[in-house]
Amino acid sequence: MTDAITQPIQKGFLGWVERTGNKLPDPVFIFFYLILFLVVISLIVAFFGGSATLSEDVLRGMPDSQKARFSIGADGVIPAKSLLAAENISRLWVDMPKTFTHFHPLGYVLVVMLGAGVAERSGLFASAMRSAVRNAPAFLLTPVVALVAMVGNHAADAAYVVLIPLAGVLFASAGRHPLAGIAAAFAGVSGGFSANVAPGQLDALLYGITEEAGEILVAGYDANIAGNTFFIMALLVIYLPLIWFVTDKIIEPRLGKWVAEGENASYAEEDKPLTDAQRKGLRWAGLAVLGTVALWAFMTLGPDTPLIDETACPADVAAAGECNTIANYSPFFKSLVAGFLVLFLASGWAYGKAAGTIKDHRDLVDMMAEAMKDMGYYLVLAFAAAHFVAMFGWSNLGLISAVHGANAIESSGLPLPILLGLIVLFSALINLFVGSASAKWALLAPVMVPMLMLLGISPDGATAVYRVGDGATNIITPLMVYFPLILVFAKRWQKDFGLGSLTAMMIPYSIWMLITGVILVVAWAYLGLPLGPGAPMAYTLPG
Repeated sequence: MTDAITQPIQKGFLGWVERTGNKLPDPVFIFFYLILFLVVISLIVAFFGGSATLSEDVLRGMPDSQKARFSIGADGVIPAKSLLAAENISRLWVDMPKTFTHFHPLGYVLVVMLGAGVAERSGLFASAMRSAVRNAPAFLLTPVVALVAMVGNHAADAAYVVLIPLAGVLFASAGRHPLAGIAAAFAGVSGGFSANVAPGQLDALLYGITEEAGEILVAGYDANIAGNTFFIMALLVIYLPLIWFVTDKIIEPRLGKWVAEGENASYAEEDKPLTDAQRKGLRWAGLAVLGTVALWAFMTLGPDTPLIDETACPADVAAAGECNTIANYSPFFKSLVAGFLVLFLASGWAYGKAAGTIKDHRDLVDMMAEAMKDMGYYLVLAFAAAHFVAMFGWSNLGLISAVHGANAIESSGLPLPILLGLIVLFSALINLFVGSASAKWALLAPVMVPMLMLLGISPDGATAVYRVGDGATNIITPLMVYFPLILVFAKRWQKDFGLGSLTAMMIPYSIWMLITGVILVVAWAYLGLPLGPGAPMAYTLPG
């Protein structure tokens, strides 16, 4: 078995990417080394009196508490601070528990995963994806696989482990090349990582970091987890025909005709229909989903609703044009993290009870506990990332870099939409070397978010721009954690299929996703469309 998945030594650019990436340490240690580097840089910059100056408009709108946090004087000068100063050394050791537990993404992700863990372990995600894909008409097989793959990102790992190999089986069953099915599913799950019909776990993860970065300029900035909803829907609408076209017109013709032989002659046996218990479970899960949606709708639209704050923008003030009534829905947006917990928990429990995978409440608790065990590595990564982000803020280097970056862009005369397109390309390039979406965003957000806020782009806009670049190159970098697994899935159908073969097969998807993603971002910025409910692309600093 080992010989069957041996990967050839790659040459050229892809070989260099693979070798360089494999030499990189674990992301946890990358953050540790970056912290050491940050300490040295902060010492040097502070010693030479490095600083930046806020404009009068920004300074006027900044609350006194925020000025005190960054030691900003009346003249708007932001001084660099050494992380070896007594104040910062004391803060590092005294506030370590608070630095970790107050890291915004931590609570967001853990809450959502409590419910998603039950939905995955009960078998709901796997059965739902099988049911959605296996009954698709032959001519619609590719778009259905792509659609389920993108929506299946709500199922996290299950989309990779269940849907991608299943897509190969389904294509083979339809007399089509199974590698084309694997390619379409991989492009949807990983390339369309941010394309979806609704916010989910990824939004909780990214927006926690966005909120942390937004607070650099605006004290108490509240991120809206639904802030990219319209944008990710647009990505899905664009990526769906794109994956369909690339698969059917570019990839499958290059693969040639596939003939089942040897051990693959029995491939159809893997495509077994759902059992009666599984179908019953899906029906009960559907009712649970409807019940959860109805409950949230009642709490938002019903009488004396707890999820609307009428005082945020009273009718008479809104009529005068002094505020937007979308502000009244702030409690609803903030409740969505808890809403996903209830949605996944209720549907997973309903499915498990009907399908027989959950016998009693102890099974439910065990599944939630197992989900938290799977988050062990993330907790370690979050500890390192939390301290890097916090120390970046203590040094003032993030805000200083953002101010200088914004000034440089303004003086360059570069149109802002074009700048956003370049940031997409930059994020895509970084993704070739750092596979974790949260790790990259934790590195980039402290500079990118406040810089774009100073230029009039909202934190929601910064998040949307980043996630386009992050997804487009997922499918061509060997550093993506599931890349070797996809290679194993492909070798099941073609023994001599290597790393270079997989990369070459996915490059057309990556190129077209990057091109269309850049066009979408630039057009969105030019048109000034809202990215989600209550989430405009443009942003004006308070005051």
